[in-house]
Amino acid sequence: MSIASFDPQQPVQVTATAAAHFKRQLGSSKDAKAVRLSVKQSGCTGWKYVVDLVAEAKSDDLHMQLGEGVELLVDVNALSVLSGTEIDYVTEGVNRELKFNNPRAKEYCGCGESFSVN
Repeated sequence: MSIASFDPQQPVQVTATAAAHFKRQLGSSKDAKAVRLSVKQSGCTGWKYVVDLVAEAKSDDLHMQLGEGVELLVDVNALSVLSGTEIDYVTEGVNRELKFNNPRAKEYCGCGESFSVN
């Protein structure tokens, strides 16, 4: 796993493979200009990651420039949950998926949809 650009001042780190995945997703979208990361209350444990391709940032989004020329927007209201998270894109067997390595996550629901933080 390699970090696309490690900056200890940034609340979220993104691996090179995840940045390349985001670039491919943005390239196949007609209108999207950036990737937006947020969370929402969901499931039996509490929180769910939300990754959206968006045409523009919300007024209070944190802007991060990733490798591959990708802009990541982070919802500032979610920083208490997301801070310290590393986003990776992994292949496991025939499946490919984003993995969120969040040091704040303490508990996960059985189906993997949601997590809790302390």
